[in-house]
Amino acid sequence: MKKFMDENFLLSNTTAETLYHEYSEKMPIIDYHCHINPKEILENKQFANITQVWLYGDHYKWRAMRTYGIDEKYITGDGSDYEKFLAWAKTISVAIGNPLYHWTHLELKRFFGIDEVLNEKTAPDIWGKVNTMLNSDDFTVRELIKKSNVKVICTTDDPIDSLEYHLAIKEDKSFNVKVLPAFRPDKALGINKETFKEWFGKLEEVTGGKIASYDQYLEALKKRVEFFHEVGCRVSDHALDFVPVGNASIEEVRKIFTKVLADGQVSFEDENKFRAFTLKYISKLYHDLNWTMQLHMNCVRDNNTKMFNKLGADTGFDSLNDTEVAVPLSRLLDSLKNEDALPKTIIYSLNPNDNATIGTLIGCFQGDNIKGKIQFGSAWWFNDHKIGMQEQIRSLANLGLLSAFVGMLTDSRSFLSYTRHEYFRRILCNIIGEWVENGEFPNDVEVLGKIVADISYNNAEKYFNF
Repeated sequence: MKKFMDENFLLSNTTAETLYHEYSEKMPIIDYHCHINPKEILENKQFANITQVWLYGDHYKWRAMRTYGIDEKYITGDGSDYEKFLAWAKTISVAIGNPLYHWTHLELKRFFGIDEVLNEKTAPDIWGKVNTMLNSDDFTVRELIKKSNVKVICTTDDPIDSLEYHLAIKEDKSFNVKVLPAFRPDKALGINKETFKEWFGKLEEVTGGKIASYDQYLEALKKRVEFFHEVGCRVSDHALDFVPVGNASIEEVRKIFTKVLADGQVSFEDENKFRAFTLKYISKLYHDLNWTMQLHMNCVRDNNTKMFNKLGADTGFDSLNDTEVAVPLSRLLDSLKNEDALPKTIIYSLNPNDNATIGTLIGCFQGDNIKGKIQFGSAWWFNDHKIGMQEQIRSLANLGLLSAFVGMLTDSRSFLSYTRHEYFRRILCNIIGEWVENGEFPNDVEVLGKIVADISYNNAEKYFNF
């Protein structure tokens, strides 16, 4: 029996051990998609206790705690931080098979040197040990980032954002990690959302004038893309409720936009036309600036209306969707390719049933002398567990070129989540090791080591060119 989470955790063969420890383990990290707050990096925030860094805003943990019957008071309510930590310790102690169990203990080990298993008995002692370290100068936000060997962080930012924190970090020569914005124009496409009117007013403010036509709207979005580019942005990110399709003319979309300004609502058919045309326009801007477009698809958000009204979005009440991906995504990519305007693109689906769809579709649009121009994104959200990562890696290898993969990201709000890169790298090395040990690939360590190092870091460095 192997020891729990030893140095060869998740590595089941000697080839995997060699690949991980000699070629992957010490590679830097490019976290090209996350949700951490750049203000906290600028201010070099220091957390008072482990609950603040672990449980504030982490809806993965909140879902598990609710499932275990923990009262909301100790999740998002007015329970003390210590009470919330104890509630989490109680929950995680029985979370067998859930990646949260591994992530929790990896974070305790890597950041705080704690090998004890977290449960109700050990919680008080771990609380004291971790909090003592968190209150030292070696455990500020910036120090946590540097401990993880992170080179680039891409946050998630609305087009109307001032990017003031990114600008200030850029001027701070004492911190050598690049903290860059990522352009997230979901609200620009969501014309039927209740939030659109308020967001639209703010867009007018930041672009310096009234927007009375669709042409002016497109020009305003272009200005924001150009501003983001000046600050260092090289990636966009789209959370698509559905992949929009439509061949509407600009005249049609102008009329739709005029109706939005007048009435506030349009039909779903018109919304679809608007989304398709506008998304294509923005995608062309990305291409011209050599950005990478990220498409996150197939999520049903805010399923629980009562809890949404109480807590808002991103609080643990989302699930995967089964909307059509193959044809609408193909039409989007094809329309851009036909105009020689297809940007580098990373495609993610929350539904693992889409793995083969994405794996085969990306092969139709590769080229332009760019290694892996169209990417099958890493296992995302509800899929970034052991099985989900294995399925994504194997599907990509079977249908495409695994060695061209840009690898893992955190997609997290926590500064301790960089251990997810370790988790991914161990799983990657183990799969490759299995293939070698089974005689499915030559035991050429030089070739294998390069593949592993490239997926861990090198491919991302060259692909994004931050």
